[in-house]
Amino acid sequence: MKIASVVGVRPQFVKASAVSRELRKKHDEILIHTGQHYDYQMNKVFFEELNIPEPDYHLDIGSGSHGYQTGEMLKKIEEVLIKERPDLVLTYGDTNSTLAGALAASKLHIKTAHVESGLRSFDRSMPEEINRILTDHCSDILFCPTENAVENLKKEGITENVYLTGDVMVDSLLYNREIAEKKSNILSELGLKSKGYIVATVHRAGNTDDEQKMKNIVDAFSELNQMIVFPLHPRTEKFLRLYGLYEKLKYSVILTQPLGFFEFIHLMSHAKIVLTDSGGIQKEAYVLKVPCITLRENTEWVETIEDGWNVLVGTNKSKIIEMVRHFNSSLNTHSNRFGNGNASRIIASKLEELSC
Repeated sequence: MKIASVVGVRPQFVKASAVSRELRKKHDEILIHTGQHYDYQMNKVFFEELNIPEPDYHLDIGSGSHGYQTGEMLKKIEEVLIKERPDLVLTYGDTNSTLAGALAASKLHIKTAHVESGLRSFDRSMPEEINRILTDHCSDILFCPTENAVENLKKEGITENVYLTGDVMVDSLLYNREIAEKKSNILSELGLKSKGYIVATVHRAGNTDDEQKMKNIVDAFSELNQMIVFPLHPRTEKFLRLYGLYEKLKYSVILTQPLGFFEFIHLMSHAKIVLTDSGGIQKEAYVLKVPCITLRENTEWVETIEDGWNVLVGTNKSKIIEMVRHFNSSLNTHSNRFGNGNASRIIASKLEELSC
């Protein structure tokens, strides 16, 4: 079967590294990179580290508003699909690249499969939530990472061709964790000791584009008086400088450029706490058994909350400080709710079965 896989951002590169490894054993895969992440550290370094095949098409979309970005992707992906005529288009996650890939395929009557179907934060102010819902409702095959995701689709009336696979991010994390331990020198480079620091990431527009929220986060980080390592997403740095918060932050935390996959996984696995507004990092922290404090009011990864490894604090300065000082996950449950690291094989096998 000829499969066109659409990727565009860091989490999708990581997921594709696991799935492509399995797909290419029996299928002909075309890799389409939209260029949604265009910075080297957010882009090419992941292909190099994870041994992802070079994209067959790089669309170079770059930044822009959600409407502009999605529209440009839709046009260019359609051109590729008309030329290549794949049997199926495979999309990942909840980005503009995801939605554009699914829409382009649907308009051309090409079957679509969505990896990471059924996730819901139930907050439609998040562009990711809109992307998830629309992609699920125009996809033919839905690969769900958790039982909750299957139930979410059922509540929306989607029950056919829905498969519980586990999470492909777990596959990649387990496969690459030991490699990261051997390859990464990030701890020594930054003068860090295992479990002696906090890792922070902030990149969602709901936070970065709101000056008061970013001020609350920066004030909390400053008042904690703890070792915090903060790899800066280009978007985050832009707004920190715009709000006049960059200099204050610079003197209270360790700021770094965006990190490669091995460096970040190594850094996170040895952290005592993760502070983030990322969906994927909440789940990665859970798999790595690192307590996570989420700078959002909701999450699509409710399992991490239910098992006690994650807590939602929004951008309330007092809550952030309180949870960092008192969060204890030592008695909480840890399970294989996200799978055992074989989701990619299940997906590849199911696609093989459906192609017969």
